[in-house]
Formats: sequence, C-alpha cells, structure tokens
Amino acid sequence: MSTTWHVLGAGSLGTLWATRLARAGLPVRLIVRDTMRLHSYKAAGGLTLVENGQANTYAVPGETPDSPEPIRRLLVACKAYDAENAVARLASRLAADAELILLQNGLGSQDAVAMQVPQARCISASSTEGAFRDGDWRVVFAGHGYTWLGDAGHPVAPIWLDDLEAAKIPHEWSTDILTRLWRKLALNCAINPLTVLHHCRNGGLQDHHCEVATLCAELAELLERCGQPAAADNLQQEVERVIQATAANYSSMYQDVANQRRTEISYLLGHACKVAARHQLNLPHLNQLQQRLIAHLGSLGLPSD
Repeated sequence: MSTTWHVLGAGSLGTLWATRLARAGLPVRLIVRDTMRLHSYKAAGGLTLVENGQANTYAVPGETPDSPEPIRRLLVACKAYDAENAVARLASRLAADAELILLQNGLGSQDAVAMQVPQARCISASSTEGAFRDGDWRVVFAGHGYTWLGDAGHPVAPIWLDDLEAAKIPHEWSTDILTRLWRKLALNCAINPLTVLHHCRNGGLQDHHCEVATLCAELAELLERCGQPAAADNLQQEVERVIQATAANYSSMYQDVANQRRTEISYLLGHACKVAARHQLNLPHLNQLQQRLIAHLGSLGLPSD
C-alpha cells in the first residue's frame, strides 16, 4: 500500500497538491493548526479544487499536529516564516525514515527546517504552478506550471515520484536544485517588491524597464558571487519574459499585502541582501529596494520580517 501523504498547510499549493493526490486515489491526510480549525474543516466536508470552472470536493481526512499517527512523508506547504515552528511541532511524530518535501518560497527556511529534524531527508521544491484560494478550504487552479524537486546532499530520486505521475503533477527531479531555488529567488526579488511599491499587476512593470534592468544586473552579480553562474545566466531576459507571460497576474507578495497578510520578505529580498552583506558585496539598488519595501509595509501596519 502507498505511503500516506501528510500535508501541512492548507494554503493554495498545499490544497492543490492534496486534492490532486486524493483524486488519484492516493492516501492523503491534512494537518490543520488546532481543534478549532479541524472543526471548521470537517464542517466544509473536505478540500475543494476548482479547475476550468468545475468545482470538485475531496473528503481528505483532517487531523491536528498532536494526532498520534507516525509520519513518513510530509509535504510542508505552509509559508516560509511558519515552516520551522510548524515542523518542530511534528518532530516527535516523524518516522526514522521520514521524508519532507519543502514547498517554501525563497531561501533560508529550508536549512532552518532541516536543522529541526536531522533524522529526516529534506527535499526542496521549486514550483511555477499558479493557484489562489477563493474561500476557506478551496483553491482555484490558475496556471499550469512545473515543479522541480531535489536534494543537494543526496541526488538519488525517491521512488514516490510515481505518485506525482499518477496525480498528474508535472515535475522533474533536479540534480542542481540550489540553482533552481536561487533563480526563482532572483525572479521574485526583481518582480514582487516592485509590484507592491508601484501597486500594479506584473505587466505594469513594463513601464519601469530601467528599474527592473538595474535590479537584474545587481541580482546577477550576487548569483555569480554565490557560485551560481547558471542561475545568473540571461536573468534579465527571463524576468522580462515572466513579466510579459504573467502580465495580468498579481504577484504573491502583492496579494499578501492587499489581504493584509505578512509577506515572505525575509526569505526573498531579505535573504538576498543578507547574503550580499556576508560576501561584502555592495548592491545599492537592492538594499534601497529592501528599505523602501520595509517602510511601505510599516506604513500599512504589516510586519517586515
């Protein structure tokens, strides 16, 4: 029998994965924050996936972190700033051969999680799939994309990739996952903060070409210094392509700010600026962007960590 997929985090990507795995007949369990959330979840009757205008609900069993069942496979789909503490609450439930799949944005949280659970194998994921919640326990599949998975310390692919095949989750095992993560971080740093500060959809950044180009040059310099030349290659062209391809979309950071939610600034722009400082690399526009964003979040009463 297939190993149960425990899904931690009922945000857009967690729900998107859980519903597709359940649809394929694979065993899935959703871990929610506490008893109150569990009652809310049970009242909803499961997780709902809206795809091509069609809504289907899947009765994925729910549980709280203190449920006694051991966990062998854990999809960590909560926000980067919640991941470390959320996994720490589950550490005692992890089996000796447990595997964690980390779906967090940016960099920094993956290492923090791995330190909490040294006995487990931690696999990083980088996804370009688009989804958003239009209600509690509901997700709209907004854009088909791809998920790259990899383990920098152990490049052999796990056998459960067959489950992703069965669930029709487009994926690829990557032997250079760090390059993927750095590339995505650079794309996010060049796009997301500017959409917040200019209050625009991604396509609105076409009116700020010089600002985007300057940021790309500094980010490419940072990637080179970090030993990630492949991630730096043609970065500006890729950023411009993404801006054009997702012109009608609002970035995830824009959506967080619009909904008065905490952003993942510390794991995106904050991480980039911290690593630049560690390398004694002077990137004035990137640092200025961080300060502008912190000031803007402060003016809205939102945290900047």
